Amino acid sequence: MDLQELRKEIDEIDDALIPLLLRRMEVSRQVAEYKVKRGIPVLDQQREQAILDDVAAKCGEQGDAVKTIFSATMDASRALQHKLIGGGEQLRKEIYSATRCRTLTADGAAIACQGVDGAYSGRAAGKLFPDSPIRYYKQFEDVFEAVNQGKARFGIIPVENSTAGSVHESYDLIMKYRFYVVGAYDLTISHCLCAKPDTDFTDIEEVYSHPQALAQCNGFLKSFGLTGVNDTNTAAAAKFVSESSKRNIACICSADAAKKHGLTVIKRNIQNVTHNTTRFIVISRELVIDEQADKISLIFSAPHTTGSLYRVLGRFSMTGLNLTKLESRPVANGKFDYIFYADVLGSVFDESTLDLFCALHDELPEFTFLGNYFEAADSCE
Repeated sequence: MDLQELRKEIDEIDDALIPLLLRRMEVSRQVAEYKVKRGIPVLDQQREQAILDDVAAKCGEQGDAVKTIFSATMDASRALQHKLIGGGEQLRKEIYSATRCRTLTADGAAIACQGVDGAYSGRAAGKLFPDSPIRYYKQFEDVFEAVNQGKARFGIIPVENSTAGSVHESYDLIMKYRFYVVGAYDLTISHCLCAKPDTDFTDIEEVYSHPQALAQCNGFLKSFGLTGVNDTNTAAAAKFVSESSKRNIACICSADAAKKHGLTVIKRNIQNVTHNTTRFIVISRELVIDEQADKISLIFSAPHTTGSLYRVLGRFSMTGLNLTKLESRPVANGKFDYIFYADVLGSVFDESTLDLFCALHDELPEFTFLGNYFEAADSCE
């Protein structure tokens, strides 16, 4: 048989499968009706696993491949059942009770940021909330606590950079506090090497900054044989250098931070990548959803079974959702368990999207809806 004949045979097999699959979905609908009447949960994990094991045994060397196909079919059937049953009542209530707004605003209330005056997070806060005062805190967790204690309406924290990747401490704190994410801002970062006015470039040996900034400029540091020294924040590093008696140190910060702390910009745009961008998120104790909301953030865990994460991700694909971020973080229980943070493009008020989240909320060991928000972008000097 030539290729065309083989393809024709595959088409004929597919045509034969379609009515069988449709019949299966119809029976799944009837199963859902039966379960609703009797209060039976949608997921019967033991039965599913028994069926998959039986399929694998019957299919010999093709067992794993066919089992994958059957698992996807089961997931689709279960999604239909969840839709018909209308599960996830708690999550639906949480979302429909959210405060809706045309544009996110703090109404003049304080915004918490990490660092000192001149920090990039402060610039992001100023872009998002120009009418609000900014309060600076030493540590990232202090920002969460400020929001938690009502000292600030919102908090601004960096979560990832286009060059250096994720800010893991931020994700760990998101996992810990489970505050809502109500906004985001992509800020173009232009790093400068800055020092006291009387410091000569050739005398510089150590460069202070946040580890992320050092990573974003490691090419520059390496080329001039400079040693990076960690500090809590780029602007905090500028403050430290301005107050230090050392003559062989400099910092990596913004030109704005250098000006605020009386430093001279020795070299500009020293980051590895020209279009260097840091993403900041807005954390809140209250769920607020912007009318322009186009990104969703979630936390979930997957069962300890083979292919469980694959199947969860397949549910997003089945619903037509695009995942733009998937971050795994260890659970501090000594068992090498992991929890996942995900960003998804879309609106939680889309019926199919909400149905999916409600289904996952009911099925997974852990599922937290963090928010649906608008991600703005701008550039800085």
